[in-house]
Amino acid sequence: MTDSPTATRAHHAWRPERFMLIVAHPDDADFGPAATAARWIGEGSAGWLVCCTSGDQGGEDPDEDPLALAALREREQRAAAGIIGYAGVTFLHQPDGALANDLALREQLVREIRTFRPDAVLATDPETLFHGDGGVNHTDHRAAGIAAVDAVYPAARNPMAFPWLARDGLAAHRVRRIYLFWSNAPTTWVDVTATIGRKVDALRAHASQIHHPEQLDERMRAWAREEGAAIGVEAAEALRLIVIDADEETGPESETEAVAEADAAAGHEHPDPEADKPIA
Repeated sequence: MTDSPTATRAHHAWRPERFMLIVAHPDDADFGPAATAARWIGEGSAGWLVCCTSGDQGGEDPDEDPLALAALREREQRAAAGIIGYAGVTFLHQPDGALANDLALREQLVREIRTFRPDAVLATDPETLFHGDGGVNHTDHRAAGIAAVDAVYPAARNPMAFPWLARDGLAAHRVRRIYLFWSNAPTTWVDVTATIGRKVDALRAHASQIHHPEQLDERMRAWAREEGAAIGVEAAEALRLIVIDADEETGPESETEAVAEADAAAGHEHPDPEADKPIA
């Protein structure tokens, strides 16, 4: 990887008043941008977590009861969410390992968005098929990412999309920004030096998924150090920012243009975030 000069990059200071994190499985949020979520919440934001599945295929014993595993993973995720500070968690109970970006899932996500009414949505980058040359991005991650994007735009803001929701009192809502994580083309870095420990603590709550807990702290901090080097801080999380509706006082290029030229020349390869856990 060829690094671009860090002078063109800086900590991303914009913070949503309300944000929603949409993921495929319990623990995805915590392997993902949990430290960013913890920082934003600590600074006054309200966050909500949506898990499309309950991770009922996230084990290695074919005789294990998938319903019992799903219940366990939901408990683990609720405990982790409490550590990060989310206002709440929703489980959509879609099939683990078979998540599809269909109208049923889109309606569920639009309902969540119109209910919580976030300024920003965080989701997995659906364009990430491979993690550099070191892993394959789970099919459910890709499906959850594109489903979140399609729910944000245009469905959630279109009053004629799922009109029965509007008739039930869930008016159309405009999400202003999308932050994509596990991206091979990040454009924004959040300094999480003060909250990387909360991310590790949240991950420890997913005991059924962590094979080598003694390695977890160093593994997460090493990854954060790698991302932090881009902006000259001890720990950061890298995100791909999509500005749909710009702030009135800034142009749509304000958050991305400053680093676009540098990023165009840089390669970004990220390790597989779930290499140490079961498949789902």
